[in-house]
Amino acid sequence: MNQANKTVLVTGSGTGIGQAIARKFAKLGYNIVILGRRKEPLIEASEILNEIIKKEGHDTMVKYYPGIDVADENGINSLFDKIKIDFGKIDLIVNNAGVSGPVKIFTNSNYQDFKECVSIHLTGTFWTSIKGLESLKTGGKIITISTFFTEENKFEQRPYRFRTPYTAAQGAKNRLTEALAWELVEKDIKSIGTNPGPVHSDRIYKTVYPKAAAEFLRIGGFKGLTNKQIESATFALLPFLGEKQGIIENESMKIAENLVKENNKSDLGIDEYKKILLKLMEKVQEIAEKVQHNTKKMIVDKEFLTQEDVAEMVYTLSLNSISDLINGKIIPNDNVFYPVKPIINKSIELNSDLSPEGSLILITTTTREINDIEIIKKIAEKLNMVKVKQIIILTNKNEISDKAQEKLNEFHHHSIDFGNEEAIKRIFNTIRNRFGKIDSTIHFTGNFDYNNDITKLSRLEWDGLVNNFINIPHLITRESVLSMATQEALENPGKFKDSFGNIIIIGPNAPVGEKIEGKIRARSEIFRGALRPYITTANQELHDVLNSKINLTLILPGSLEGTMPNYTKLENSLINLCSQKELKNNLIIYIDE
Repeated sequence: MNQANKTVLVTGSGTGIGQAIARKFAKLGYNIVILGRRKEPLIEASEILNEIIKKEGHDTMVKYYPGIDVADENGINSLFDKIKIDFGKIDLIVNNAGVSGPVKIFTNSNYQDFKECVSIHLTGTFWTSIKGLESLKTGGKIITISTFFTEENKFEQRPYRFRTPYTAAQGAKNRLTEALAWELVEKDIKSIGTNPGPVHSDRIYKTVYPKAAAEFLRIGGFKGLTNKQIESATFALLPFLGEKQGIIENESMKIAENLVKENNKSDLGIDEYKKILLKLMEKVQEIAEKVQHNTKKMIVDKEFLTQEDVAEMVYTLSLNSISDLINGKIIPNDNVFYPVKPIINKSIELNSDLSPEGSLILITTTTREINDIEIIKKIAEKLNMVKVKQIIILTNKNEISDKAQEKLNEFHHHSIDFGNEEAIKRIFNTIRNRFGKIDSTIHFTGNFDYNNDITKLSRLEWDGLVNNFINIPHLITRESVLSMATQEALENPGKFKDSFGNIIIIGPNAPVGEKIEGKIRARSEIFRGALRPYITTANQELHDVLNSKINLTLILPGSLEGTMPNYTKLENSLINLCSQKELKNNLIIYIDE
């Protein structure tokens, strides 16, 4: 089965699943394009691939391109310029590149790390696919690898605690895969996604599980250490997990010496701290193995997939006989039974006896549409009628027009740069110092034009959408939670316990019209598909891990029938949600269905 005229490009292919996929196609006689950020793994991978080609007797070639970060626009642009010279046209793109991202509770995850995770998984997939269209042959295919632990379909949410940017990006990636299939019909290019379950890999054993275990301990505590000390100690020691005991002991001694210097009032000496640190790492190992064991119990044969299993799935999906049948579909690649709570509702339980009277309510928005500003103004007016303590409205100065801003002049209104984390932190700190704890936050993401072909979006336009519908809602949610609890909770997670408030994200509307074609519906779901798993995972962390009583709700206006959103219903629902006095289980609501 010599495929000498065929070429496959695999992102993130120096190691792991990416290399396994490259090996599969090398054995079958494809030309192989591999790329990644680090040169050394790519050199090693290319040697392995060339050995396979030689052994199989194929007249094909391997080309590696180091220093390529799929999130980097210029890097991907230059990659495809080189591919045109080296190969001309290619047959298959496999979007595999990914990172673990911050394995951290969402309140404590570094914002830059959050954005980087989203950028690599989602934007990397988007831009590699879009630029790849210049090189893909007619009849070519784009196969995107996501994960079982996210939104495989929009009615079944699988929270993945400590992985909010990962699940948000992967959920959007699934919906992007579907949308690309619709956009590329005329080019005769197929777009298919696959969601593997847990896969044997160094990343999961040496990174994800130990980091998750360390985060459990940071939140739950460990005798002899503060929460902050647990965090810094595990950060320093995790890279040595699995090494010889002597290495871990030496590294623990260094940390113990620093702890004694920092805590000169402590009764503990270097040896005592060293013993505590060694016990801490034993506990990390124990919890990591328990997580692994519990995950295996959800799998039919109690075995993780091999990397070769995923490679086999990718190859199968690349076959014309299969891809013609399932173009635009997300195909499971697992045998996991993962029970999930039904968290998608069609209505809110309204209680006319409740009132937000006396509450401090923050309304934020990144919308640029004057009609949306009119809706926000009406909601603020209604809230004023029920005697709230204070309404504060924040708009994005990079988006909103002067005319729109004028409509909000009667309220306490600021226009700030939502893309600036420090500016957001400052305004939340000012609100806290001047007015007190925020009781409810309402954030409007605004909408985007579903009539635009997503393959025609510039990189700047795409980055703006990712910021508006993923990064900024996360930042607003995180800072709202910290206002409802306290900034001290960042270092002392016990401060989150019993914290209360209401956070409502109003996502982009469903498309409006009598006969809505599949292409429009698919475009509209990309960022709704990011917000659903984000809200699901953040809620699990708030309630099951932090023991908070903060209500985090996503409202998705519009209906399958294409009717206009009922804004009167939205106004009444928001007032009711801001009036909640106890923890509710209204997570994702299609208010117009």
